[in-house]
Amino acid sequence: CLLSFLLFSVSSHPTSCCSAAELMSVLFFHAMRYKADDPRNQCNDRFVLSKGHAAPVLYAAWAEAGFVKESELVNLRKIDSDLEGHPTPKLAFVDVATGSLGQGLGAACGMAYTGKYFDKSSYRVYCMLGDGECSEGSVWEAMAFGSHYQLDNLVAILDVNRLGQSEPAPLKHDMEIYRKRCEAFGWNTYVVDGHDVEELCKAFWQAQQVKGKPTCIVAKTFKGRGLKGIEDLENWHGKPIPKDRVDEILKDLQSQIQVPNKTLCPDLPNEDTAPADLSPISLPSPPEYKKGDKMATRQAYGVALKKLGQASQRVVALDGDTKNSTFSETFKKAFPDRYIECFIAEQNMVGVAIGCASRDRTVAFASAFAAFFSRAYDQIRMGAISQTNVNLVGSHCGVSIGEDGPSQMALEDLAMFRAIPTCTVFYPSDAVSTERAVELSSNTKGICFIRTSRPATAVIYSPDEKFEVGVAKVVRQSDDDQVTVIGAGVTLHEALAAADTLAAKGKNIRVIDPFTIKPLDAATILASARATRGQIITVEDHYKEGGLGEAVLSAVGSEPGIVVTRLAVAGVPRSGKPQELLDIFGISAKYIAEACGPAVAK
Repeated sequence: CLLSFLLFSVSSHPTSCCSAAELMSVLFFHAMRYKADDPRNQCNDRFVLSKGHAAPVLYAAWAEAGFVKESELVNLRKIDSDLEGHPTPKLAFVDVATGSLGQGLGAACGMAYTGKYFDKSSYRVYCMLGDGECSEGSVWEAMAFGSHYQLDNLVAILDVNRLGQSEPAPLKHDMEIYRKRCEAFGWNTYVVDGHDVEELCKAFWQAQQVKGKPTCIVAKTFKGRGLKGIEDLENWHGKPIPKDRVDEILKDLQSQIQVPNKTLCPDLPNEDTAPADLSPISLPSPPEYKKGDKMATRQAYGVALKKLGQASQRVVALDGDTKNSTFSETFKKAFPDRYIECFIAEQNMVGVAIGCASRDRTVAFASAFAAFFSRAYDQIRMGAISQTNVNLVGSHCGVSIGEDGPSQMALEDLAMFRAIPTCTVFYPSDAVSTERAVELSSNTKGICFIRTSRPATAVIYSPDEKFEVGVAKVVRQSDDDQVTVIGAGVTLHEALAAADTLAAKGKNIRVIDPFTIKPLDAATILASARATRGQIITVEDHYKEGGLGEAVLSAVGSEPGIVVTRLAVAGVPRSGKPQELLDIFGISAKYIAEACGPAVAK
């Protein structure tokens, strides 16, 4: 295994691979149970390489297992090869992409939680971390989660090779501090020589016997182990072995092989995990609201999620201690065994959700105040690279939340999620469209973000209204509309109020509910703009940068004769009553009507 990866890792982090060579060998050919010809089998043990830069040693292990052709290893990091510089799920044996450090253990926690509490199966989850990434707070969020939920099917392996990228890691080889930290977080902990195969075999066996606690194997290793003149020296991270030294180093390594050409076969897993049910999920009954009823879309989310949970056992919910505000508590009360409280650790919550959704084991909905997803943005970004199907629901968007003030107001979230390549962005404006957004997101590939609002707003759609991803609704129109106004959430209702005010004066405007901000229904917007003399006004409870207005501008930018006026939140807001704040930032009905004035006066 060591020789295999060295043959092709000359262009990618060979020293980081060397420190993990014995760990990977014992893991893949002694501890783990899996079908080597079916890496994504639901019964297999899972492995997450959190220190993703050591990808070559992972590829070597799968070559040794027979799944990757040895001849393919020489194509590492080439444009036409899926053996990339860091692992991605383009490869069947990779569940989550890694490389942005500190994230692997959170995803592994989600996999282990799913195995223990949802699948109730015997597969185990292993996650290898580097010592350098233990400076990331997300690692310790995951450590706290793993012990709180007694994930005794989870094993973390710390490859403590002392050296980071540019200098030694903070603790270097102080193994006792690592032990104390892991034990303080409630983990069963073993400190081992990471290059002693017999000692590693014993530690992994002991981990399997432990109940009620996850295990951390803290392995003292040396970066560049076995490489003469390179081992345990600084300034070799990510650097290739000089070509004039490869032959010498390989010859030295070959002389150390004690049992050459031995075929290694992993043990097979227990067949105790059912295949995932991939059938579409539908709400068991239509929305039960009447036009004119008032309900906040955040509350309608809770109702919809509970109904979806009735329709499918695969639906699970997560929250970050905001369940009584996001209304995910509605789901928890109905299905407590399918709800995961992640506490105030949004980075870990997103990572856990991604792990839960891996191999299609669950349809996961994770909710929080939309503003707090910003601290988990890197996990969300990596989720896209992981090809994850996870649903994120953000409440308390915009200045319309009122007195809680700017720290709680999501005003950047649309920009954040629009920038994610696999993301569908739902922005429902009433209770009916919220239920349909939840239903659609459960069947939509990629990341879905549902933006919900705090204020109670009127139901504007009938229960039998049909909704589709990327299809907008024209909610007010006439034959003599003078301008097209596009609002979403709270601002759609403000736009309708402005339309009523103008109609009383004999002036008509067209009002559009985009429903999804990404993909945006450009065809409907363009058709309406042409029907209203090219005049569009967008109004949003969001900063101007990256939000609804910019989405509309992108959609119509190449069309001649169309003018887009954008009303949005300008500047950092302050505490106040919702209506006061809508007025201050010029996104209330009064100011929409004023903005329409020049257009309808023509």
